[in-house]
Amino acid sequence: MAKILNPEQYQESMSAKGEIRYQETQRLLFFGLPWTFTKYELRDNDLTIIKGFLTVRENDCYMYKVSDVEITRTLMQRIFGLSTIICYTSDVTDKTIVMKNIKHGREIKDFLLHASEAARIRRKTVSMQNIGFDSDDMDDYHDMH
Repeated sequence: MAKILNPEQYQESMSAKGEIRYQETQRLLFFGLPWTFTKYELRDNDLTIIKGFLTVRENDCYMYKVSDVEITRTLMQRIFGLSTIICYTSDVTDKTIVMKNIKHGREIKDFLLHASEAARIRRKTVSMQNIGFDSDDMDDYHDMH
């Protein structure tokens, strides 16, 4: 790991991310062994993906940008107690974050859903969805009344 030049700033940055709630490693499908070089850190305010062995790439996604979470389990994953979690985000780097072959899948999925909603409320960020209401529909509404 690189030397930290400004420990106070680093500590402030880490505390802004929040407490680590889950730390998981992507696993091999067979026997669920953690012999891969991909790690996930889930905190109150962000999700960090750390990949690589010789060259390490670290990518953060703020929790408030996670809009939906999906979990899938193949037959082999169920046998070995693993899951794949797919996060749909509004992040620029990764629109879809796939956390493949991890343990505690349902628990992590539920945490992601609740933490992302709490982060949006804290930031006063509203996620709006188009439910098919058009300006022409407003005219029909006024004609009815």
